[in-house]
Amino acid sequence: MSTQTLPAWIYQSEEFLKLERAHFLENSWTLVCHVSDIPNPGDYQTITLFDEPLFVIRTDNGGIRGFYNLCRHRAAKLLDGAGNCGNRILCPYHAWGYDPSGVLTWVPFEDQYADLDKSEHALVPVDTEVYFGFVFVRTQSDGESVAETLRPIADELSLYRLEEVVPLDGLSERLTRCNWKNGTDNYVDALHVKLAHPGLNSLLNTTYTLKDLGDGHSCLQGQVENVVGRSEIARRYHEVLPDVDFLPDNYKRRWLYFMIWPNLAFNLYPDQVEFMQFLPIDATHTLIRFGNYALPDSRPEMAEARQLNLDLNAQVGEEDTDLIERVQVGMASGSYQAGPLGENEVCLRAFADHLRALLPVAQRTQAPEAGTIATLNRNALKDDNS
Repeated sequence: MSTQTLPAWIYQSEEFLKLERAHFLENSWTLVCHVSDIPNPGDYQTITLFDEPLFVIRTDNGGIRGFYNLCRHRAAKLLDGAGNCGNRILCPYHAWGYDPSGVLTWVPFEDQYADLDKSEHALVPVDTEVYFGFVFVRTQSDGESVAETLRPIADELSLYRLEEVVPLDGLSERLTRCNWKNGTDNYVDALHVKLAHPGLNSLLNTTYTLKDLGDGHSCLQGQVENVVGRSEIARRYHEVLPDVDFLPDNYKRRWLYFMIWPNLAFNLYPDQVEFMQFLPIDATHTLIRFGNYALPDSRPEMAEARQLNLDLNAQVGEEDTDLIERVQVGMASGSYQAGPLGENEVCLRAFADHLRALLPVAQRTQAPEAGTIATLNRNALKDDNS
């Protein structure tokens, strides 16, 4: 396994990000929302992947479809944010109208378009799948299914009745000044928890462990058994967390974290579940999207536990944002190329190995000359396969 971190240059190179897009990012699934975020016909949720505007929508028959979020007339963006468009998606530019299944149904001044066949101008669909109640999209269709992607953690996901959960609050986004890999690296870096996350360490302390699941996937977990330190949030959460009768005994007080290659995370708690996704904007900016969901539960102690969880993880989010932006600044320094990885940094080592296997140009500690990265990577892949 790797004994050094990935090289600094791949955390700031637009050329390298282009390779990542072509080789795995664009045919990986992006989690847009949960079906409970769009429960009614006409409900929609938008997302942008790189420069591609997309949306998912609940159709009149209750299904869920995904489309490129642009009009077939002059490419105007159709929908913003989230909401309900009723039975018609109306373009704000020239009022072309589409039904929720993407069919072009209305063209003002239709007589101005000679031989217009509306059936040829339906919205362009995007790959869409629903799995465990979550809605996924991707812009390339040459990869595995969502079920295949999540197979390493399907048994755990099945315990949490994910098809039945509802949003605790709206979907959130946080723009960070870092490469997307600094976000995923930090997620699987367990060594910083004791030092940088006093609240989380108070709650999980010595029970916190990590495991490489293979193929770039990782698992981190801890048990809410006792509280150390001075975190009042951790102490109160430990006291108030009620029994969750449908979970096996060893999951009733477990905090379980999964990083799924390349950039999707599930955080499974007794009181709620959360997804996180690290979406590259460019080589040095990342949009972190996340949402929290839970089963209906009227117990006051469960409501308190859920709010305490949100409060504690809001602290963790602020702490992590500071950390990954500090690392990104350091990556730009000419004095740093790569650093050592300890034997117990198993998830960081596995992530680095997996990326280097897919893109062997990342084995180079020094940044290649501009304009040569794709060729060098292609040649290295040929050498590896010969």
